[in-house]
Amino acid sequence: MIFDTHAHYGDEQFDEDRDELLAGMADAGVGTIVEIGASMQSSRDAVRLAEKYPFVYAAAGVHPDHVGELNEEAMEELRQMCRKEKVVAVGEIGLDYHWDTEPREVQKHWFIRQLNLARETGLPVNIHSRDAAEDTMEIMKEHAKGLGGIIHCFSYSREMAKEYVKMGFSIGVGGVVTFKNGRKLKEIVKEIPLEKLVLETDCPYLAPEPNRGRRNDSRNIHFVAQQIAEIKGIDKETVIKQTENNAKLIYFS
Repeated sequence: MIFDTHAHYGDEQFDEDRDELLAGMADAGVGTIVEIGASMQSSRDAVRLAEKYPFVYAAAGVHPDHVGELNEEAMEELRQMCRKEKVVAVGEIGLDYHWDTEPREVQKHWFIRQLNLARETGLPVNIHSRDAAEDTMEIMKEHAKGLGGIIHCFSYSREMAKEYVKMGFSIGVGGVVTFKNGRKLKEIVKEIPLEKLVLETDCPYLAPEPNRGRRNDSRNIHFVAQQIAEIKGIDKETVIKQTENNAKLIYFS
């Protein structure tokens, strides 16, 4: 069954049909979904969604665009969330220099604090990094030793992907791998062992071809798995089975 390691079903784009959509996932071959927090409120919502659906799990964390809302009280609330049974990761956390919504030093501070939270609670991390390759790597090398997790929506070089794999992290692959301009990610998928790849949607965003530009959901991962299979010269079911095992090792071990 498909394991979607990164979804945002709390997004308002799903308000009208969220329950109906999730109820049909098993019939579409989707077995597990991790609902990812990006702010304090979306982390709370992720926990509630996970508690409602047996096949949904949650990650609690604050995206770099929202770290301005963090303080010691919020960190304590995150700590309590991370102790809940269905919370399986700290995320998504990291750096975003594309939008630069928050000052970079503030982003770095709370990124490190949330990495420390993952170590404290024994959870893996889900890492967001956009236009911040060097600073993310520097922080990860210094503060993420011994942690596991996923580099979400990977968009950097093959060399950096290999470095993260050496550090014990897996590479998140979503709809971009199906895009005509996704050549760099296709090259990474070709070189990184299947055992270090996981599938993700980032839904409602980044729908793969042939649905690019539409609202994304976990059922579209079939197109991502097919693209990976073609790149690696294997069958789609092998991709789905191995990436499901990979995700279970990260989130459930």
